[in-house]
Formats: sequence, structure tokens, C-alpha cells
Amino acid sequence: MTVGRFTPETTRLDDAARAGWLYYVAGNTQDEIARKLGVSRQSAQRLVSLAVSERLVKVRLDHPIGRCMDLAGQLSERFGLQLAEVVPSDPDAPELLSGVAIAAAVEIERLLKSPEEKIVALGTGRALRAVVEQLPQMDCPQHRIVSRLGNMMLDGSATPYNAVIRMAERVGARHYPYPLPVVAHDQDELRGMLEQEPVRNTMALCARADLTLVGIGQMDDSAPLHVDGFLTRAELEAVAAAGAAGEITSWIFDDQGRIIDCDFNRRVASAPLEQAGDQLVIGVAVGPSKLPSLRAALRGRLINGVVTNEATAEGLLQQR
Repeated sequence: MTVGRFTPETTRLDDAARAGWLYYVAGNTQDEIARKLGVSRQSAQRLVSLAVSERLVKVRLDHPIGRCMDLAGQLSERFGLQLAEVVPSDPDAPELLSGVAIAAAVEIERLLKSPEEKIVALGTGRALRAVVEQLPQMDCPQHRIVSRLGNMMLDGSATPYNAVIRMAERVGARHYPYPLPVVAHDQDELRGMLEQEPVRNTMALCARADLTLVGIGQMDDSAPLHVDGFLTRAELEAVAAAGAAGEITSWIFDDQGRIIDCDFNRRVASAPLEQAGDQLVIGVAVGPSKLPSLRAALRGRLINGVVTNEATAEGLLQQR
């Protein structure tokens, strides 16, 4: 993807779009916008007003900032992606989810407008819950929403950030929660679980999904698997020693996107994590902590689409 020579007008609109995004999406004050863009408060106010007068700001930011487009094109070319969406970054909040949540919700909404049945498969996590919260109320009884992993801890309590039920409520679609815990006690228990008919049916839906959205988990001390209680400190250290770089739907993989042969992965009850084929599998992630895991998922083609922000996209492109 190439971006032509910018004129003063396009540069001015780009600045207005950034100011509009910072004001309406990230919730910055005009003083904060002035500081972040390096302009006076009066200039920041004029840029926000311009974003409105030029209809760049509606419910969503409706202006393709040149730098974001360029980064998206580079990501698509580097990793052979079906889809790449890059939204502006807030320099003071590198892990802000608002912008990427809106962009990912647009992709879901586009699919759900189909009159023909579509299947949407979801992982779990904070990013996906944020995406679902950006979806409008819709009436889509023809579609099906399916979870790629269980929503139960080993003790039967609910896991946080489950997105399937919430999405089904917002769009009026049939939903299929994954009827298992995230991880089994042992392999024998897992084999018995996987023989259940509801589990087989759910896995079949996941395999047929027209669109899959997943979060990307890091594998440092802030790893969601560890923070949420699925992976003990000793297990975290063990998989780190085995080369763990990230996880998707609880499947732990190395820096080349290969599933690690370890005890934990042998007990994971999630739908199988395989290389993305023709169907779109989008990873939603932002922030410095996500770079190793997101880069590994892209290298291994565990995802063939990505929604992220400028800073994360730049980090992905800085290292091969």
C-alpha cells in the first residue's frame, strides 16, 4: 500500500482527525490535546471544531489518517494479512482500548448486516469485552455467536471478561457458550469432556466460523492466564523456560507461533488453535507488553487479521 504526497490540506485534516479522536474517543481535554499535538490551546480547539465541521467525527472517527493507513498496509504486506486496521495512539495511554474496540466492532457489525447466516467465534478477555461494548443494538436472529473456550474455573466459578453472552444480548443472535472449564485437571478428564456431544457441536461451529476474534495474551508476570489463576507461578516459570511467547484462548505458543508441548497445553479444553486458513481470524491487542505475543501469533499465522494502534503497529514493524 502506498500513500501519495500530502498537501497542506490533508495534513490539516489529519491533525483535525487526531484532535477529534483524542477528544471524542480518548476523552482528552483541549489542554491535553494541545500538549500532545504540540500546539496552542486555541489551535487545539480549532482542530476539534474542524473535525466536526468537516464531518470527520460522527459516532465513530470517519477519517483514514494517512500514517495509520500506511502502517496497516505495511503490516498486511509483512505478515500476509487479510485485514489490518490501525487506529491512532494516545501517547499517554499506550494500552487504551477505545479506538481498537471501535474499529474491531465495525468489522463485526459489517458481517452481522448479512441477511444470510454467519457464525462469529470469540475468545475472551478485556479487549474482546471492550469490542462487544462498542456494538450497537441489533436484531440478528439469523446469526450464531460461539465461544472458543470455556467460561468456568476449575471450581465452577465464572471466568471474567466472557464476551459471548454479552454480544448475543446486544445483537439478538443465538449463542453457544463453550460447556467446559478453561483447563481440565488432567488428560484423562479432558478426554472424557471432549467426548460430550455439546462440546463436539461447539467445536464444529468454531471450525466453520466466518469471523473469529481473539485477544492475545502475554506471558510475563502480567500474563492473563497467571493473573486469572489458571497458571501457577511454577507453571508460568516452566513454560517461560520452554520458550513461551504468548497465548490465544489459553493455548501457549513460542516466538514462532508454534504450540508448546507442555503439561498445561495438554490439559487445555479450548477449541484447537491452528493456523488461520481462508476464514478471517482477527487478533485484537495494543500496548508494549503485547508485542512479543502478537508478533509470534502473526509469524505463526495463528491470526490473519489484526486490529491495533499506531504505537503497537510501529513496534511490530521494527523487528523481523
